[in-house]
Amino acid sequence: MAHGGGPDWNASVNTALAPLRDRIPVALALGMANPHTLQAALDSLYDRGVHTIAVVRLFVSGRSFLHHTEYLFGRRSDAPARAMVGHRMVDGAELAPLKVKGDILLDLKGLSGSAEVTSILADRARASATDPSDTGILLIAHGMGSEKDNGALLAAMQVGARGLHSEGYAEVRVATLREDWAAPRAKAEQEIRAAVTAMAERWGRVVVIPYRVSGFGPYREVLDGLDYVPAGSLLPHPLVTDWIRGRVTATFCAAGAGSPLASCPADPVVSPSRQSGSHPRLPAISWKG
Repeated sequence: MAHGGGPDWNASVNTALAPLRDRIPVALALGMANPHTLQAALDSLYDRGVHTIAVVRLFVSGRSFLHHTEYLFGRRSDAPARAMVGHRMVDGAELAPLKVKGDILLDLKGLSGSAEVTSILADRARASATDPSDTGILLIAHGMGSEKDNGALLAAMQVGARGLHSEGYAEVRVATLREDWAAPRAKAEQEIRAAVTAMAERWGRVVVIPYRVSGFGPYREVLDGLDYVPAGSLLPHPLVTDWIRGRVTATFCAAGAGSPLASCPADPVVSPSRQSGSHPRLPAISWKG
């Protein structure tokens, strides 16, 4: 599952999935937990004889569209109040759960705070800064609606910020734009502009890294007129493929099934969905194409 965007955005996700397609059946569902693309993805896997599916959600925050996803896959009975289906906002009561066969293993993680993202951020910073000691870095993410979820995202972003601090950058800050919520966004825009201005005065060079799956988002408009260097997003980067591979393996292993992509650790960390007892232990999975 991924948010989806323009042709370049979508192509960057497909490129990240390409190395896995020869190892395991893969289907991509774009569109913010869109039931139509999700059902099409499921059906394409069922048509290939698949009976156990790991659902990996390529979102920065593990909370993104989680209620929608759990409802659609039958993990909870209460529909979300509102949901985006394609380009149309609908009442959650209009949503019907997906037609599911076999076992669905739902991963709950997001990209934020992962070791792979920390390494990607370091690569983006190195590509944009000649001397870390006189460079300030600002990481900006889309942000979440609720204060609790947004605070959790900011805390996860600090993992990457600490990694950049350890590389010697003079100052590293994190922020969320709260892009879809008018009042929090207005406040966030002021704070982000003030942060970039202050860092530029202190250090002379500011690198803005979009803490996003793909693209620079609306940050050029937000930062219009300020002195900064724009860096690349998480994609394209091979470590995103590694993250997906790791989440697939962790999800299968937590359910007691082997993974076609990597061996299970001797003492796997059990995901929240496995702890709930929502699916039984499964036979080992293999795939020969």
